Amino acid sequence: MSAEQRLFIGGEWAEPDGGHYEVIDPATEDVVGLAPEASRDQVYAAAAAAREAFGPWSRTAPEVRSAILERAAGIMQAQLVPYAELAQAESGATTGTARGMQVAVGVARFRRYARGALEPVESALPPQINEAGPMGKAGVFGAMTVRQPVGVVTCITSYNNPWANPAGKVAPALAMGNTVVVKPAPQDPLSVFRMAEALEEAGVPRGVVNVVTGSAPAVGEAAVDSPDVDMVSFTGSTGVGQRIAEVCGRGMKRQLMELGGKGAAVVFDDADLDSAVAGIGTTYSFYSGQICTAPTRVLAQRGIYDELVAKLAGYAGFMTVGDPRAKGTVVGPVISAAHRDRIESYVELGRKEGATVVAGGERPDFERGFYVAPTLLADCTNDMRVVREEIFGPVVVVVPFDEEEEGIALANDSDYGLLDYVWSGDVAKAFRVARRLRAGGVGVNTIGRNMEAPFGGFKQSGVGRDVGSYALHAYSEMQSIVWPG
Repeated sequence: MSAEQRLFIGGEWAEPDGGHYEVIDPATEDVVGLAPEASRDQVYAAAAAAREAFGPWSRTAPEVRSAILERAAGIMQAQLVPYAELAQAESGATTGTARGMQVAVGVARFRRYARGALEPVESALPPQINEAGPMGKAGVFGAMTVRQPVGVVTCITSYNNPWANPAGKVAPALAMGNTVVVKPAPQDPLSVFRMAEALEEAGVPRGVVNVVTGSAPAVGEAAVDSPDVDMVSFTGSTGVGQRIAEVCGRGMKRQLMELGGKGAAVVFDDADLDSAVAGIGTTYSFYSGQICTAPTRVLAQRGIYDELVAKLAGYAGFMTVGDPRAKGTVVGPVISAAHRDRIESYVELGRKEGATVVAGGERPDFERGFYVAPTLLADCTNDMRVVREEIFGPVVVVVPFDEEEEGIALANDSDYGLLDYVWSGDVAKAFRVARRLRAGGVGVNTIGRNMEAPFGGFKQSGVGRDVGSYALHAYSEMQSIVWPG
């Protein structure tokens, strides 16, 4: 990797107008590399290049698009270890996460959408018999729907997974015939340039893929407000998503938004508590809690409340915090010193609000790195800010409830609605409750996901759905074609 990364615009590697900024390893605080600081003009140039490339690329045979995506996946797979080492250095992920959940998932998504490029885009509709009238003679009219690419898509990605998240946007967008401008998170952008190199080597035409970066908000703003951009796909905080939506609304640009979450885990008296604890405990370890799908808000029925709190505290105590490169580490650092301070301020706020810190709550004793101890807050109520607001760190809050209706009401009393969870030994009850939760997805006795199921949120957790074939739909427009029989 070059010490000074260049931008990728119109098939060329360009020097940034704004120089470079340092990308910091969250575990060591060492400099990983120098990321380019694009100017507003360069972002606009990237969007213009994508616009110029859109026509030819959108008319490319699906088999050609599929082959390029498959070749790119093979190149990424061959470089899995060095790519994972870079992702780990940028994001602070453990070795297993960097390899298995970052790069490997990115590769899998490119392969999934290599197949997706070959999925039919036409669907026939039943013929309709029309009587004679103001619209013309009587007749039988056939119709079909065709999914067409949207155009130029800006992909703004999150810092918690510098491979899977951009791959989940870029691959389906390209499969559908769109061109892209990718704006990675400023904390860990270097991995996305490796993705662009793989696509370039795989034969993607000039201008189809462009990558621009910057630490300043102006870079992302330009990637959204460029007149050449037709759609914005964003993963990040609800507050930033709202600002992007305002700009998109003025230009009638299409949006796909995966925003914040405060996932409720409703645990009933008859639940398998060990299963529930293992699922909820992933909040402590998975990306160090920096994941919007985590079951961070535990609603525990009164009969098992004390036992569940004790088990969660014990689980947190076994979480080894430390160097993500070291064997046995379960919880690595969070992304930055600023984010560590933010998480710690929420823990202190919880104390002031009356919550009991049952586990964690103190900064781990490391000379370097942005570490946060897995923390459990009990004796919480649903009006506390630590219960209502997304902390995005290894912090779990527990709220008791008595009856089923109260548990459902508490779960739904949230601005968010991304993924919720239900644990119960009564499967009928679990599914009954799941149907009443206002969330885009519900896990029943599991935190696992089916990667063909639509993913997205209710309320302030997002707009639209992706994953599986739903991502192909998200990056397309629906066109109707009608003809006389």
